[in-house]
Amino acid sequence: MSLYYEVDAVVLDIEGTTSATGFVVDVLYPYSRSRFAALLTERADEPEVARAIAQVRAETGAPDADASAIEKTLNGWLDEDRKATPLKTLQGIIWSEGFARGDLVSHFYDDVVPRLRAWHSAGLGLYVYSSGSVAAQRAWFTNSPEGDLTSLVSGLYDTENAGPKQEPESYRRIAAATGIAPDRLLFLSDRPGELDAARAAGWHAVGIRRPGEPYFEQGVGDHAAAGTFDEITVSRSTT
Repeated sequence: MSLYYEVDAVVLDIEGTTSATGFVVDVLYPYSRSRFAALLTERADEPEVARAIAQVRAETGAPDADASAIEKTLNGWLDEDRKATPLKTLQGIIWSEGFARGDLVSHFYDDVVPRLRAWHSAGLGLYVYSSGSVAAQRAWFTNSPEGDLTSLVSGLYDTENAGPKQEPESYRRIAAATGIAPDRLLFLSDRPGELDAARAAGWHAVGIRRPGEPYFEQGVGDHAAAGTFDEITVSRSTT
């Protein structure tokens, strides 16, 4: 059964929605884990790295934590799959450089890119809201198996420039930033808490349920659900 929405833009989660969580966990996480030490010891003076280090120290209440202690914290957060902003910032730096070197190529489910191209061609805005940093998102869409997809996307949002993904206020910030009325935005995610927050902010929300993904068995609560993007029809109002 197809779901139909008249909206002006679609906002996309990545992990579990456009792309396999397994790829992130099995490929990207180990890649960043193996490079944290060098980043923290050799590039600690770079502004973005220095800011992330300060955020780790603040979150852990350890203002004097050295590179080794910070690396241990980051690896612990990785093990927990914690969506901590400084972790995502440092991962984003590492992943962006890995994509640029050709070490990494991102993953998209087969139904996603054709649908994004069709929605873009129909005049719909496309945005990304992911716990991964904006830098990581940009690298992800730049280095897809089908080439650079960034021309399809009008804006990128993460937990730093929008806020936590399970808080309605974050979705209000995105609506304000895009200039699009909340009821003209559709959010696609596999996580019930994120869908709840988007709906509380006045958005439309559809849960994506893909077999093998961590939230598949849990379901998406009382939200409309789709197994693929092909089950969602989106158009702009002609009135």
